[in-house]
Amino acid sequence: MAFTTRPTLRGTFGMVSSTHWLASQSAMGVLERGGNAFDAAVAAGFVLHVVEPHLNGPAGEVPAVLATATDPTPRVLCGQGPAPAAATVAHFRSLGLDLVPGAGPLAAVVPGAVDAWLLLLRDHGTRTLAEVLEPAIGYAAAGHPLVGPAGQTVARVRSLFTDHWPTSARLWLRDGRPPAPGEMVTNPAYADTLRRLVDAGRAAGADRETQIEAARLAWREGFVAEAIDAFSRLPFRDSSGRAHAGLVTGDDLAGWSATWEEPVTLDWHGHTIAKTGFWGQGPVLLQTLSILDALDDPRVHDPSSLEGIHAQAEALKLAFADREAWYGDTDVPGSALLSAGYARARAALVGDRADTTLRPGSPAGEPPRLPSHLHADVDRRTVPQDPSTGEPTVRADGVTRGDTCHVDVVDRWGNIISATPSGGWLQSSPVIPELGFPLGSRLQMCWLEEGLASTLRPGRRPRTTLSPTLVLRDGEPVMACGTPGGDQQDQWQLLFLLRHLAGGQELQEAIDAPTWHTTSFPASFYPREVEPGVLVLEDRIDGDVLAGLRARGHTVRLSDPWSLGRMCAVTRDPRTGVLSAAANPRGAQGYATGR
Repeated sequence: MAFTTRPTLRGTFGMVSSTHWLASQSAMGVLERGGNAFDAAVAAGFVLHVVEPHLNGPAGEVPAVLATATDPTPRVLCGQGPAPAAATVAHFRSLGLDLVPGAGPLAAVVPGAVDAWLLLLRDHGTRTLAEVLEPAIGYAAAGHPLVGPAGQTVARVRSLFTDHWPTSARLWLRDGRPPAPGEMVTNPAYADTLRRLVDAGRAAGADRETQIEAARLAWREGFVAEAIDAFSRLPFRDSSGRAHAGLVTGDDLAGWSATWEEPVTLDWHGHTIAKTGFWGQGPVLLQTLSILDALDDPRVHDPSSLEGIHAQAEALKLAFADREAWYGDTDVPGSALLSAGYARARAALVGDRADTTLRPGSPAGEPPRLPSHLHADVDRRTVPQDPSTGEPTVRADGVTRGDTCHVDVVDRWGNIISATPSGGWLQSSPVIPELGFPLGSRLQMCWLEEGLASTLRPGRRPRTTLSPTLVLRDGEPVMACGTPGGDQQDQWQLLFLLRHLAGGQELQEAIDAPTWHTTSFPASFYPREVEPGVLVLEDRIDGDVLAGLRARGHTVRLSDPWSLGRMCAVTRDPRTGVLSAAANPRGAQGYATGR
């Protein structure tokens, strides 16, 4: 038996895996009190707002993929808010901007996370709003020991807070200093916000769904929307180096709500893998798996071998090039991108040497179009800091490379969900003092150039990196998994799925195995860097393999031995009813729990 850092948990009652132990145990507590997987996921989501504030927040977003015990058909919950009505290319150009800033009010989209969590609770949960919000209210009001990376994030942006974002300084710089690791911190304003949502629900009546709808209304059209509208109009310094007011209004919040959508799926090696639509990067994983299969060489399915790493990296580059040219909240040639014929054509481009160019294809016969920003700078731009660690890399101006959170839950009835909440980071925008949280910065994923798949448009969703995964076998859901990591999310999931589904490794073994990713394509986050030919690998990978990769033309960059990825996973065997769970040990933060 292979050594693992933790056991793969097994039981029959319920399993949770998330990126923070308090969220995992809060979700498990909901299961223990009779709630289902969706009740538990909502409780975990709100706790993550409190305990991982540097990785997500209430004004962020959350996509999820789920299946219910009564209907195994996977569904997508879209909690990705769109660009506000005033967010036009002309407006940003009038401000002298070539890119949407990576931090500050101007980069905000319509907040999506809270409305999505409440929609999930209304449609598939069983508990009341007060019951699922109780853990988050408790941690926000009474305090929780803050994880070290959150305090480190505050330390990195300390001067930004003190010099330009005083409301953030008041919340996060107690006595003028960042929180120490494990220091008890509170967020009374956010606790009050959640209490007011509960009170709004109770005032509307005794019915559970009526209360949830009243809370949604208070968020979208009531006191929350009013506070966001007023604060968004104030100018604050952003990553452009100048002060700009935001664009999100109360009308924007009132005019949008979370939605249910069909997933994009791929049948692969006896499994069906379900992802969000092409408005997110999730189909990159499906394209990559298709390209690897088209290579018709079993060696390419091993993420630890020279042949496997090389082929997987080259396939990922091709899929991510297509992401840049074709993905967005628009009319995407999705069927062509996922067709077997197109996969074969793309696989023919995988050679023995590492490619350092950006090579999107023509899936529907039309020529691809890339942003001119990339044509001008792609070979000159370099990344100033390593974005590969499991915790966020944050510069002094508040720009983050977009790490996030994840939670998976499965219950004894067969309900299962994979959710990836993110955005609204404490470093993304100034705190709205009445509410206790900042706006997000997801708009930075849109281009300020006409004619692109991800061109900024009012009402259009930015092409998010958030990428939860649901896996089915014979039409039955068997696994929910995912990871934080921005552009790395589907790369790290690829390695995990290859090891678990194709290689037969147990959950924890597949998560613990050495991880790597490529940065040889345009980053989704400001300032949209590219590192042609670079592979970032944990230095536990075999030395002969590293030498072979260098010989094939890859630029090898070694990371710490336990630094890449924050995978979570839960499974259910439909035949026996046995549930399993595992979580990533990297960062000493994520935990699975269950029985």
